[in-house]
Amino acid sequence: MDQAHQFLPMCREDMERLGWDALDILLVSGDAYVDHPSFGAALLGRWLEAHGFRVGIVAQPRWTDASDIARMGRPKLFAGASAGSLDSMLAHYTAFRKKRHDDAYTPGGRHGARPNRACIVYTGLIRQAFPGLPVVLGGIEASLRRATHYDFWSDGLRRSTLLDSKADLLVYGMAERQVLEIARRIQSGEPLTGIPGTAFATSEPFNTNEPYVTLPSHEAIEADPKRLMDATVQLETQVHDGMTWATQACGKRTVVFAPPAAPLNTEELDRLYALPFQRQSHPSYKEPIPAAAMIQFSVTTHRGCGGGCSFCSLALHQGRRIQSRSAASIEREITELTRHPDWSGSISDVGGPTANMWGARCASAVCKRPSCLTPKICPHFNADQKALLSLLRRLREIPGVAHLRVASGIRHDLALTDDAYARGLIAEFTGGQLKLAPEHCCDSVLRLMRKPAFDAFEQFLTVFERESRHAGKEQYVIPYLVSAFPGCTDHDMRALAEWLRKRGWKPQQVQCFIPTPGTVATAMFYAAIDPKGHPIFVPRTDADRLRQHGILMEQKGPKGQK
Repeated sequence: MDQAHQFLPMCREDMERLGWDALDILLVSGDAYVDHPSFGAALLGRWLEAHGFRVGIVAQPRWTDASDIARMGRPKLFAGASAGSLDSMLAHYTAFRKKRHDDAYTPGGRHGARPNRACIVYTGLIRQAFPGLPVVLGGIEASLRRATHYDFWSDGLRRSTLLDSKADLLVYGMAERQVLEIARRIQSGEPLTGIPGTAFATSEPFNTNEPYVTLPSHEAIEADPKRLMDATVQLETQVHDGMTWATQACGKRTVVFAPPAAPLNTEELDRLYALPFQRQSHPSYKEPIPAAAMIQFSVTTHRGCGGGCSFCSLALHQGRRIQSRSAASIEREITELTRHPDWSGSISDVGGPTANMWGARCASAVCKRPSCLTPKICPHFNADQKALLSLLRRLREIPGVAHLRVASGIRHDLALTDDAYARGLIAEFTGGQLKLAPEHCCDSVLRLMRKPAFDAFEQFLTVFERESRHAGKEQYVIPYLVSAFPGCTDHDMRALAEWLRKRGWKPQQVQCFIPTPGTVATAMFYAAIDPKGHPIFVPRTDADRLRQHGILMEQKGPKGQK
């Protein structure tokens, strides 16, 4: 079989090889096309294909004209537009608003293959190519910019990207259920409003008999920055409770957010990850795509994160409740990987947003906590670490698997709840380095981050050193640290620098805080308050941020800790 025949089509020739005269759905993405379940266009494309739809992908189209968008012809149902795996502004600019020089989701790692504010640009191109065709926004950029938000790169408020793009509908969260329902409704001529997990704009009064909340309007937030915190917390609550509608006025228009879509259950996730992903870049590419090489033989075990960190978009996008695949599904996937033509014997990662949350469940149906793990691990949060360790050991014994590693970040506080899991992870599934995210050492800052108290990290370091020594392995913890977080003072940064100095560590992974749209931490940055409305210090200017960042980067010593 022609290799291109095994991929979703990207051009008219691909369609002809498949015997297609027209697409049903066109997906436009800011990422290159890698047929791997970690790439959104491939994931949704395969899902739609499995449900009988003809799907094509236009990846990283030129935005000077609409010719790339139009090359496969007008689709029958709709076009979906996504910036890709990252918000396009985050993909382009650093924490100090400097242009990045590379892009891991582009052939050759080159920068500049997607436009700024890609959702808006791609919608305009689709409108130009196919007037009147329904356009649906999705992906992380659309999801986190669905309401009024602070935009760090312009240092101001922006209204919903649905309004700025003039798309017909915006999908938020993981989109499998939404895209199928959108396709079904367009086929049957039904209206697109009210689909769970979507937002639409209207100039008519919004009426529903269902519970709903009214977010502060765009104009109210412009008048009082503190109202951004109100809106952000309300949207976060809507995502977690899964029941409530929300509305937000902007001028003469109102954006209506239907309740979140129900997450896929275990059986549905198993079917999704069993689809015929090639785990390779499309053969039309002549240069390697860095992100494809990094994740080619990684395995996703679950979605969602119960951590609820105030700066992280994962829980907002994937949900706080964990959705796990079955052990049998994961075993089947790895067995298939051992037959891949590029297979070299190693599984680079087994995990998810947080690797040690596979199989975790919340025993409460009414819990409103924004985090399952802070300030303390919730008694309703059941994460069976022994079952996870058993799964890892079974996967390692699959014929053809020589090495299996856990490279996704783990929650060290959760790992400490089970000595057997911690010992097994360190001795058997750590490949010399284990990445952890303490983020800071000052508990006042950690509380604002919704991270565990620092003594949990120090306890885990003790366990890590002991178990590595017992296993006869020279291993290092690589800590992720954040500078210039809202509420963090220079005194706090010096305290962290002093802790590092005493341990002889030179930090390798330090990120100056970037206020990404839609998170609670970004509302803290913009409004200079905590979620309860109390004033906090914010290192807001570039001078403040550079100074705090420099306090850590001046450290001397080894890069990691044995």
